[in-house]
Amino acid sequence: MPVPTEELKLEIVNAATGKTLGAKAAAAADAALVVRDFPDGGPSPDQWQLTPVQTAQAAQAPDDQAYVIRNAVSGKVIENPTAADRGIRQWNAAAGKKGQQWRLVPVDGEAGLFVIEGVTDGAVLDLAEPGADDTRIVLREYDESAESQRWRFVPADPERTSDPVLRWSSLSHWNGRQSWRLAPSAALRPAPGATPAFSDLLLVLEGYGSDQSAGAWQGGDGANGSPGGWWAATGARFLADTTGAGRADIIALKPAKPAMTSSSRGDGTFDDERALHQGAPSPNAADLWTLADTTGSGKPAIVVLAADGVRISSQDDNGKFAPSGGELALKAFGHGNQAGGWVPGKHPRFLADTTGDGRLDLVGCHDDGVWISRQDEEGKFAPLPDEPALSAFGHGEAAGGWVPGKHPRFLADTTGDGRLDLVGCHDDGVWISLQDEDGTFADPLYVLDDFGTAQGWTSTEDHPRYLLKTGESGAPALIGFGPQGVVVSHGRGDGTFEPAKLVLNDFGLAQGWTGAKHLRLLADVTGDGNPDIVGFGDEGVWVAHSLGNGQFEQAQLVCRGFGYNDDAGAWRVGRHPRFLADITGEGRPDIIGFGGPGVYVARNLFRRFRTR
Repeated sequence: MPVPTEELKLEIVNAATGKTLGAKAAAAADAALVVRDFPDGGPSPDQWQLTPVQTAQAAQAPDDQAYVIRNAVSGKVIENPTAADRGIRQWNAAAGKKGQQWRLVPVDGEAGLFVIEGVTDGAVLDLAEPGADDTRIVLREYDESAESQRWRFVPADPERTSDPVLRWSSLSHWNGRQSWRLAPSAALRPAPGATPAFSDLLLVLEGYGSDQSAGAWQGGDGANGSPGGWWAATGARFLADTTGAGRADIIALKPAKPAMTSSSRGDGTFDDERALHQGAPSPNAADLWTLADTTGSGKPAIVVLAADGVRISSQDDNGKFAPSGGELALKAFGHGNQAGGWVPGKHPRFLADTTGDGRLDLVGCHDDGVWISRQDEEGKFAPLPDEPALSAFGHGEAAGGWVPGKHPRFLADTTGDGRLDLVGCHDDGVWISLQDEDGTFADPLYVLDDFGTAQGWTSTEDHPRYLLKTGESGAPALIGFGPQGVVVSHGRGDGTFEPAKLVLNDFGLAQGWTGAKHLRLLADVTGDGNPDIVGFGDEGVWVAHSLGNGQFEQAQLVCRGFGYNDDAGAWRVGRHPRFLADITGEGRPDIIGFGGPGVYVARNLFRRFRTR
C-alpha cells in the first residue's frame, strides 16, 4: 500500500502478531506504546495520521520523506525518548524535533508492509516480546528477517455523506383525491449545506434494454483495451457524439441487425431507434467499433477494426454515414490473418494524436511490441513498417509479457512537448517509453514501484487505473483504485512520477468495491477542470469531488439508482452498461444507463443549483 496522506486516519497493525498499535493505558495521555487486541464491543483501536515534515531535502528527494505520526484523537505524536530500554511513547509535538520524525520504508516483495525507521539513527520500531499481550514497542537495529519489524497501515472506514435528493411523495385528502409533492428521500442522509448533484433517474426511452419487450439485449459495455483505447464489440450499447454537436447519442450493435442509433434531443431524452447506416449490413461479430473525429474536421467517423483491417465510414455534408465497410483505410490492426491477426484479449489498440498535428494515428500493442500507423495531411494512414516502433509493451515474452487483464497501457504526453509517450503498469510497477522529436520511442524506463501486481493491483477489473491531468495545466497523474482505496501519483513533467499516495479511504477492495459488482470512473462532473470520482456502488451512485491537488472529498451518495442492491435497481456489470456523457450540450456529464425496460438518465444538476 502506498504511504497514506495526512488527512486519512489509520490503524497501525504489526505484521507478526496482527495486533494494533496504541497507548498502554487510555487514561495516561503520555503512556508508553504497545500492541494489543481490541475485541468487538470494547474500546476502539487508536487511530493515527501521517503528517509530512516540510524540508528542502524532502522536496528534492521525495523518497527520503520523513513523517510525524500523530494520534488522531489526542494530537500526541510517536516519540523516541532516548530511554535506556529504547521504549517508544506518545508525547506532545515539538516542531522540528528529530526524535518525533520517522521514515516509512516499503518492504521489498511484501505489498502494503512498511518498516518505521527513526531519522536520528536509523533504528526501527520492533516488539520487545513478540507474541506477548500488551507488548511494548522498542527501537532496534533493522533485521530483514524480523517480521515483528513490519507494519501495515489500515485506513479507517470512510466518513461518507450524501446529497439531499427530492422524490415525489403522495398526499391523501379528505375527499379521496390524491396529489403529489416533492419531499426529501428518507433513504439518504443529507450533508449540511449540500446541493443536488444529479437528479433522480428517469426512464427516457423504452428500448435498448435487457427485458424481452425492450430488445432482450444481453451485452455489457463491450469495452476492449485500456482507457484511451475504447472499442465496442457486437452486443454493446454505448454513447458517442455522432454529429459533432457536443451531445452524446446512443449507438447499439446488435447481432444480425444493422447498427442502430437514437439521437439526443438536448433535453435529456432521445429520439426513437433508427439505422445508423441506410441499408447497411449488420456488424461482423468479431469486429470492434468506435466513433472519432480522425481528421480534425469536426465530423466524427465510424472506425471499425474488421477482419481485413481498419475500415472508416465518414459523414457527408448532410450528416449521413457511408455504408459500413465502404473504405479500407489500412490493411492492418484487424482480426483476420491478412491484417495481422490482432486478438481483443491480447492486443490493445488506440486511436490517438501521437504527434500533436490534430490528426489521429493508430497504435497497437501486438505480440512483438508496439506498431504505429500515422496519418498524413491527406488523411491517409501509412502502411505498417517491417519492424515494430518499439519491441516492448507486447504480449509475447520477448516484448515484456503484457496481459490486458493485468497490465493497463496508456498514451499520454508526460513531458509537455505535445507528443504522446507510452506508459504501462506491469507486475513490478510503472514503465515509460518517451517519444522524441523524430517520433522515435526510447527504450522503456522503470519509473515507479507501484500500481503493479507485486503491490497488490491484481487485475484491471478489480483495480482500474487511469492516466490523466488533474487540472488545466501540469503533467498527467496516475490515479488508481487500489486494495485500500484511491491512490494518486503525480507526474513530474519529465516522464517520471512522484511516490504514490493513498488519498482516499474509499472505492477500494477494503471498502467492498469489486470489479464484478461495481463501476468506478473519473470525470469532471463540476466543470472545474479536475476529474472527480464517480462510483456505481451497492446503494447507488457515489461521487467524491476533486479538491484540485490530487486530493478528494469524502464520497457523497448523489443518486439512489444505478446500483447493485435491489432497492437501487439491481444493476449488473456485464448486462447493464452505464456511462458518463454529456447528452445536453451543457458541458457536464450526465449518467446514462441501459436497464431492463430501456434507457435511464440522471441529469447533472451542478450548474443549475450552484450558488455564486
